Amino acid sequence: MTEYLNRSERMKQPAALDIARAVAEEHGVCVRPLAKERIDLDTGRVDIVPVPCGSTVASVCPTCAEKNRRLRMAQCREGWHLTSEPDFTPNAPSNDQRELTEYRADLVKAFRLALDEGDEVGAEEVREEVAELDEELRQLGVRGSLPSLEVPLKAARKRSTRRRQDAPNLPRRPVSKRTVGKVFGGKYQPSTFLTLTLDSYGKVRSDGTPVDPSMYDYRRAARDAVHFAALLDRFVQNLRRCVGWEVQYFSAVEPQRRLAPHWHAAVRGSISRAELRAVAEATYHQVWWPAHDEIKYSGDNLPVWDVRAKGFVDPQTRRALPTWEEALDEVERPAHVARFGVQVHSKGILGGTEEAGRHIGYLTKYLTKSINECFEAQTARQENHAERLCAELAVTPCSPQCVLWLLYGVQPRGARLSTVPGKCKGKAHKRTTLGVAGRRVLVSRKWSGKSLADHKHDRKAFVRQLLADVGIKPDDQPQRLVWNNVQPGDPNVPPRAHLLLSAVAERRRWKAEYTAALLASAGPPGSSATPQAA
Repeated sequence: MTEYLNRSERMKQPAALDIARAVAEEHGVCVRPLAKERIDLDTGRVDIVPVPCGSTVASVCPTCAEKNRRLRMAQCREGWHLTSEPDFTPNAPSNDQRELTEYRADLVKAFRLALDEGDEVGAEEVREEVAELDEELRQLGVRGSLPSLEVPLKAARKRSTRRRQDAPNLPRRPVSKRTVGKVFGGKYQPSTFLTLTLDSYGKVRSDGTPVDPSMYDYRRAARDAVHFAALLDRFVQNLRRCVGWEVQYFSAVEPQRRLAPHWHAAVRGSISRAELRAVAEATYHQVWWPAHDEIKYSGDNLPVWDVRAKGFVDPQTRRALPTWEEALDEVERPAHVARFGVQVHSKGILGGTEEAGRHIGYLTKYLTKSINECFEAQTARQENHAERLCAELAVTPCSPQCVLWLLYGVQPRGARLSTVPGKCKGKAHKRTTLGVAGRRVLVSRKWSGKSLADHKHDRKAFVRQLLADVGIKPDDQPQRLVWNNVQPGDPNVPPRAHLLLSAVAERRRWKAEYTAALLASAGPPGSSATPQAA
């Protein structure tokens, strides 16, 4: 006889989908797979297969986030203590690439001639042919793009490159093409672990909250967070000019307890603490934007779009607001200057040591969390501090296209009828980023000679080779495939629980094959991992 359960007891029983998610997480399967339509062009077979979501945040998908973190750890480990220069020598242009480039030069000349003669139809035909030619060059393996057909109507605005009087000078050395560090004592080739922080905005307590919130400079804190990536880029440029070689780095951006971003970096090669401190002290980033210290429009008094003026106007006087270019013409001094703080921590690390592995783990520790998840408010004082910072970020422009410029009486670049004043969808204004709109992981181009996709491919190739060495051949996969997104409500798409269990079954099969390959490869001494012919 079935035991009677009341409503409270029944609600405590786990749901079927929750069990499927738990099983998927246990076996390392994405818990929120995306359904994709796969068409085999050779047989015409159409399958709905689960594809991992690829999220890097554990609160969204812990399995995909952990895979990404481990992949980043492998990327960091492979490039941190390189002993030889990665080879980036470009291949010689092929004959097809040369011929197409010569033909494009003739088309550019024809385009200029058509414009001079007022032949708009002929110019448009040449423009379309050049676009097709550029696409063909990309398919032939040409990186970058050739100059556009259109001549810029206005020269680029130039700012003075003279260093500020309040910033110390830096030594400049010719930068060589070396990326690996020096060898000391004939056998030691250490690298550097570096941490940089932003400047102080007021005294803070041990929990990161300001001692006097009224004296804490939230405006400068918000602007520094928005422009933190540009400041880091300027630091790397100055560092390379100072040490005289192309410094390479693998780094992550994380928040401090006071919610200001700071930078952890694994830097290849050994750099003295004195040089690092001098470069950090001399580095600054000037923001040449219109002044945005005072909000001119708010509430119901917001700029409105005028059809005749083809832009935003003052709601009372109907006078057109200055465009972005017009506002920049009036800028005489930078609206903000971002700088690093006095705290610069660095440490020399030898490759292959336990300490190197520990620092790699520390560097990638919080990559499975969003910026705001790295620090949880425990008290009302910490919550108020976060609210004050987010409120300031909500009125801090994040780019020339940011619609918040309308609150300061300036039309943003690319303003149009659909622009809503004061409501920017940029990542810098979201609570999950705390102003850091760029990427969490910053990697220099010559770090390991590989992209993240290359590292992922290497891991797959290793497993496939291991299986092949013991005679396990993977199932024949279709070679000519077309992938399509499924439409919402498609009756052919199975429920998510079915997708999860299908992915779990496939993962269990892969794991069994991999375990068998490991056992076969670790056989008795003198035995062969592959079966002998009879």
